[in-house]
Amino acid sequence: MKILRRLTELQHQRGHLDDATLRELARELNVPLYRLEGLVSFYPAFRRTPTPQSEVHVCRDVVCLMRRDAQSDARQSQLVAAAEVTEVSCLGRCDCAPAAMVDHEPTSPLTLHDDWSDMAEPPVETRTFQCDPYKNGTPYQSVQSLASSIVSLREKCVQELTASGLRGMGGAGFPTGRKWELVAAEPVAPKYVICNADESEPGTFKDRVILEQLPHLVLEGMVLAGLSIGAESGIVYLRHEYTRERRILERAIHRARELGVLGDNAAGSGKRFDVEIFVSPGGYILGEETALLEALEDKRGEPRNKPPYPGTHGLWGKPTLINNVESFAMATSIVSHDADWWKAQGVSSHAGLKFVCISGDVENPGVWEVPMGTTVDSLIEMAGGMKDGRPLKAFLPGGASSNFLTARHADTPMDFDAMRDVGSMMGTGALIVMAEGRDLFALATNLVKFFRNESCGKCVPCRVGSEKAVGLLEAASAESSAANELQLLPELGDTLEQTSICGLGQVALNPILSMMQHFPEEIPS
Repeated sequence: MKILRRLTELQHQRGHLDDATLRELARELNVPLYRLEGLVSFYPAFRRTPTPQSEVHVCRDVVCLMRRDAQSDARQSQLVAAAEVTEVSCLGRCDCAPAAMVDHEPTSPLTLHDDWSDMAEPPVETRTFQCDPYKNGTPYQSVQSLASSIVSLREKCVQELTASGLRGMGGAGFPTGRKWELVAAEPVAPKYVICNADESEPGTFKDRVILEQLPHLVLEGMVLAGLSIGAESGIVYLRHEYTRERRILERAIHRARELGVLGDNAAGSGKRFDVEIFVSPGGYILGEETALLEALEDKRGEPRNKPPYPGTHGLWGKPTLINNVESFAMATSIVSHDADWWKAQGVSSHAGLKFVCISGDVENPGVWEVPMGTTVDSLIEMAGGMKDGRPLKAFLPGGASSNFLTARHADTPMDFDAMRDVGSMMGTGALIVMAEGRDLFALATNLVKFFRNESCGKCVPCRVGSEKAVGLLEAASAESSAANELQLLPELGDTLEQTSICGLGQVALNPILSMMQHFPEEIPS
């Protein structure tokens, strides 16, 4: 992590990374210059030219595209004379769409501001959550009560997590208890715990809110995991756009050290476990766990072939437990209560709680903690109903990589199996809502462009296939090709799904293929 951190520090100090800076750093670290060039050219957070006096990043992806209007466009144009305005991929603030960052600081919703010179971020709202066992008490009590016996702690964690049925909340849905058990059983040392806080997919911003509101649950989950598997080091891999969340998390880590929860005698266990933050140099692909590991090892963030999996060969080739923000927070909740309590939180036959982010054509976009099994139409009502009272047309239940569903699917519960059964997936729990009147072909094309833009380029199917798909879609939109050429997309999508190294290429055409399936009338003729 030393090289990427030094590159980040130098860019922060000097504004950009010119040839002289890279040569100087190559000598300092005794690494080849080409290695630094390879990193700087790969990660979007680095720049080779001087920064302007003021810099504005404006999101170009699907939710912000839906929320743009003449007023927000006019305000953006006001900045052109005084700032460099750059369109970028999702900023993780879809509840504030159209989202922007001014000089690397997030803004409030642009449509609420009359003066671009005064866009201070709002204060963090304190909310109460059912999953927080410390609503009226001091945090970290569970790990402190269990840490005197590492064996008992490990057994308690694995038993309760397994019995609860908790599955990974980052999208893959792998059983959490099973993952902890597998890594704990590995005899190799050292081991590592990594919290994947690099959510970068359009429509997904729940982990940002959890880090704002419940950082103590995330840290306690990491400590429980570290003591369970025998790790001494934990890393929160945080996307670089989450500047406010980084400051909140830094304060929480400092407080945990003061309380003795982190450090050489973590939670009174007699074992060392500490947590550090690594700020990502950017790129959606870094949310893929093996690409994340490559970045932590000062390499280009390109996914690895699997197997082996991180649980046996992770960071520096050692056993590594990777869960996302919500998974660690919920693990703390389950261990603090028990599996039976967790199961009782769901509705009908569904177990547990879920953080859901809702964006798009709703009155009040945001993040809600809901019982697992809450239906899509109920979620829309929680968000104030459909914007301007327009009827529901379509939705994506699990973010940009999930399949489009129609209004008739709105009674589907938010649940892994239920969403799979209707032909989509819960994914991260990122509900994007589209009302009647939306051009679904244009929105699906925007999503495919996102995956094309964010492809790391390592594997040919994804690199070439996503570009080919965008070309076909743009030509169809411009009426410069026959509509029947779009019939190539299913075959192309099947090729990407079967031959791409990682999930990005495997799902890149999901939005357009599912849109064409459910809404054939939207296809340009």
